[in-house]
Amino acid sequence: MEVHHVTEDAETFTCNAFLAVGEDGATTLVDAGAWDGIVDEIRSHVDDVDSVVVTHQHGDHVERLAAVVDAFDPEVYAYDDHPTRTEALEDGDTVPIGDEEFDVVYTPGHADDHVSLVSESSLFSGDVVVHDDGAFDYGSFGRTDMAGQSRERLIESIEDLLERMPEGVEHMYAGHGGVFHGNVRDVVETALERAEKREPKYPDE
Repeated sequence: MEVHHVTEDAETFTCNAFLAVGEDGATTLVDAGAWDGIVDEIRSHVDDVDSVVVTHQHGDHVERLAAVVDAFDPEVYAYDDHPTRTEALEDGDTVPIGDEEFDVVYTPGHADDHVSLVSESSLFSGDVVVHDDGAFDYGSFGRTDMAGQSRERLIESIEDLLERMPEGVEHMYAGHGGVFHGNVRDVVETALERAEKREPKYPDE
């Protein structure tokens, strides 16, 4: 499976959106982002999108979802209801991304509808855990200082993710920061240790 970071060239604030292209030609977009150029960028790689999987519905992850649906008419998988959703996700489900099957792990704390997606080789972690994001390098986590967010619940979610993540996951595609290839479990464990210290992620938290 080949994964393209299709918001990498965005000059406006957006999440990382990833286009997964399977060897059999199946294509999945993980999050749609907030960049106006995403449809054109997707078309530079593929002619069609079979499905979109939403990690959570913060604006920087779904602002361009309707535009992607208008352009490609994909199936849309999401935990919470959305006008474009065609398939509801629940904890413990499996969902195809590219040509691989990913387990759905419900991981709230940063967002009530947050899910992470993990296979034998890869993790799409949304905002629950990221590799680097300006706050921390090599193991950061989603902010929890806004209304409806909870550091305690985020910690539980990272623990759940670690429990259900197979050994040997080598690719981490997070909602912000850089893509990581290597020992993903170690990055997630580092994020958990930092979150457990209860220190503010940002000075005003």
